[in-house]
Amino acid sequence: MSKLVVAIVGSYRKGGTVDTAVDAVLAGAREHGAETNKIYLIDQHIEYCRNCRSCTQTDSPVRGACAIHDDLQAVLSEVHRADAIVLGTPVNFYNATAVFRTFLERLLGATYWPWGQWSPKPRSKQLHRKAVLIASSAAPGLLMPIATGAPKALAIAAGCLGAHPVAKLWIGLAGQSAEVEVSGRVLRKARKIGQGL
Repeated sequence: MSKLVVAIVGSYRKGGTVDTAVDAVLAGAREHGAETNKIYLIDQHIEYCRNCRSCTQTDSPVRGACAIHDDLQAVLSEVHRADAIVLGTPVNFYNATAVFRTFLERLLGATYWPWGQWSPKPRSKQLHRKAVLIASSAAPGLLMPIATGAPKALAIAAGCLGAHPVAKLWIGLAGQSAEVEVSGRVLRKARKIGQGL
């Protein structure tokens, strides 16, 4: 069992579908003795990446320092203490929410990308923490990896945070009503995922 599980929620609504599923995962983890912490990205001051790439220029296994001083470093410090992370976002217009994508873009410092190199490469291939990926969509869950970019965005974020996905929860048909109704089956599955962390 993991000692600390940190969740990062990229939803605009507290108490929504993704938030409810994240809570179930964290509850399952606590049942097996884990400490948990949940971070709402909407409560953090995280600025847009300026694409200066200063964080990517030094070839080192250590994350490059960002030139922007905001709440990102505090979030990353909490993630680096964690044994497992839970990443969640609703699908908005075929992809992760803007607040989650803003966070994702700021994770660029996990890569080495000097000027003149075609693309970034990971600073480290060691993915020593576990990750649970959660997304919700108005479309059926099985279509999410095919029809939206959210699963890939979550997976890239996990890799940048030194984590490998051990479970994925794609919650479909979430846009059927304004009221949040997460099925008991989904909540039981989420809780079981948390127990396995």
